[in-house]
Amino acid sequence: MKQAIFLISLFCCLSLIAQPHSDQGSGHAADLFITPDSSLSETIRKAREMRRLGKATEVTIHLASGTYALYEPLQLRPEDSGLTITGDKAIISGGLRISNWKKQGKLWVAAVPDFNGRPIDFRQLWITGKKATRARDVSDFEQMARIRTYDKKNQVLWVPKKAVEKILKAPYAEMVLHEMWCTSNLRIKSITPQGDSAAISFHNPEGPIQFLHPWPSPMTPDTKHPSPFYLTNAKELLDEPGEWYHDIRTRTLYYMPFPGETIRETIVPVLETLVEFVGTAEHPVRNITMKGITFSHTTWMRPSEKGHVPLQAGMYLTEAYKLRPQIDRPNNHKLDNQGWLGRADAAVELRYTEDCHFSECRFEHLGGSGLDYVTACRRGTTANCTFTDIAMNGYVCGSFSPAGLETHLPYQPTDFRDVCTQQEVSNCEFYDVTNEDWGCVAIAAGYVSGINIEHNTIHDVSYTGISLGWGWNRDLVCMKDNKVHANLIYNYAQHMYDCAGIYTLGNQPGTMITENVVRDIAKPSYVHDPVHWFYLYTDEGSSNITLRDNWTPEEKFLKNANGPGNVWENNGPQVNENIKRHAGKQ
Repeated sequence: MKQAIFLISLFCCLSLIAQPHSDQGSGHAADLFITPDSSLSETIRKAREMRRLGKATEVTIHLASGTYALYEPLQLRPEDSGLTITGDKAIISGGLRISNWKKQGKLWVAAVPDFNGRPIDFRQLWITGKKATRARDVSDFEQMARIRTYDKKNQVLWVPKKAVEKILKAPYAEMVLHEMWCTSNLRIKSITPQGDSAAISFHNPEGPIQFLHPWPSPMTPDTKHPSPFYLTNAKELLDEPGEWYHDIRTRTLYYMPFPGETIRETIVPVLETLVEFVGTAEHPVRNITMKGITFSHTTWMRPSEKGHVPLQAGMYLTEAYKLRPQIDRPNNHKLDNQGWLGRADAAVELRYTEDCHFSECRFEHLGGSGLDYVTACRRGTTANCTFTDIAMNGYVCGSFSPAGLETHLPYQPTDFRDVCTQQEVSNCEFYDVTNEDWGCVAIAAGYVSGINIEHNTIHDVSYTGISLGWGWNRDLVCMKDNKVHANLIYNYAQHMYDCAGIYTLGNQPGTMITENVVRDIAKPSYVHDPVHWFYLYTDEGSSNITLRDNWTPEEKFLKNANGPGNVWENNGPQVNENIKRHAGKQ
């Protein structure tokens, strides 16, 4: 009898742990505890109702360790204000597990199931926690082929015939084209061999955009460094261990394992965004904190559906063309092009928020960007977080020109609430970000005011470390009082030049860039200009910015088409050693 009573008691205790429950005694604060078997969205709704009914003013949801798989993004609204979500080794995932692998010659093959009632496609695959390589023609990027002729009139790109012989019949092959400070993802429409060359055309809309936009452009053979490219997404290219290919027609996944490899877990991403904070100017989302949570396994499908031709920092062109004659701009040099932009999805996106924070979180295994304070966000802190294995930008903040505003026009919204203000990203580490879109950056801050980027460590990124500002003009806009302080940046520019450890654009009164350390730039052989890289770079329109006491191994800086008011003081190898020692994550 005593044993039976003990078992019944144990069962009741375990049941209580597995279900949401709260301590409502105070009437002010409550705690809900859930496991991965529970519904996170339903628990958020329960917390919302507790506050609405006056049972609690603040609620903390405690996530037990494990994976919380989503079928759609979680949405946090103004009614969720005051919520804290904390996790102990908890993963919020947009991934789907693939099983039932079968051996087929040198390959492993698996059927791709439906997700939420529909077939899926994806651009990433993780095998036992490590990102696998989407089948491509080169394993070593130093071996990429180079373009031969760039025919803008006929919108055809000529390449060596030998480079494309394997994919002449591949239905969904893509080209990734290196262009100065960006890479374009171009879906191949046709390949026409002619002699020892081949003419490639591309699908819409990226085909016309690629050939009409002047900046950035690929380098042609009449320069010393014609642009390289690589080919991907064809089964014919699946020839190296660690590579994979998804045949969307047959819904079959192919993977070439390493010798002796055992596949313990396979995950493909099915969501582009995991969490959305959605408020309005009049009713922002307030006082939400997410602590100790990992955000993992997303994709971004636009390159597969519409291609991807970026202007800079991963912001893609929706329309662009060259201007003849050029536009006269008072207070600025003449403008020779027009462009309108879109923005890639991120794992976590915030719009119209106040005091929404992330602490001790991980953003990893992501196919878009990591964390994005998109618009109208005030006083958000991102602290002690890790950003790694991210295809695009790590941390993004502020507008990069609204979709309806030509990107070279100054952005000064009538309602200043639309501007991201007083944000902070501090004590975070960024590495192996920008690992697919090489023109992205670790920290991308656009039209922002009062942002504080402090004591972060950034390394092993494809392009620039920190990019601050937007607009390519010196007119007075909404940017001011920004701070970039005591960051450590090294092993940057793994694939792209025309870059810097810290890079600025536009008029930013009161902005301070101080006591940072920038060193150890990478040396890829295929960049468009092997000497066009810098430690600090104030680009077009940069005005009213102070750069002081930044340590670099030499004074390799660029001041390009700057406006007035910039102050450069004591930057270079002579900076005090204490500054060098105290930069980076603390």
